Amino acid sequence: MDHTPGFLKIVDEARRNVREISVADAQARQAAGARLVDVREDTEYAAGHAAGAEHIGKGVIERDVERKVPDAGAELLLYCGGGFRSALAADALQRMGYTNVWSVAGGWRAWQEAGAPVEGPR
Repeated sequence: MDHTPGFLKIVDEARRNVREISVADAQARQAAGARLVDVREDTEYAAGHAAGAEHIGKGVIERDVERKVPDAGAELLLYCGGGFRSALAADALQRMGYTNVWSVAGGWRAWQEAGAPVEGPR
């Protein structure tokens, strides 16, 4: 996808504030109990997603996260298509008081390239 300079600027700013995690490390943390959260659009999630991921879209995560994840210390591993929207979402959650949030580097594309388990059509 060809991202605009303004979008890339805010993603770069967010990335300075969030921690990124590799797919392999995300899988290990998920196996240990971390929650894997897909922040892509509904249609993207329905087309296929990481095994065990729950869906809270980027457009509603700030509104819905406190109901779905009331523990601000819960370990949350966020991913999107390529790691851009998840960085923005992770930054927003940290500003809301969530303290153990990660953005999966490379997102869904990296997940698939790593051969990590998926669910749904692809």
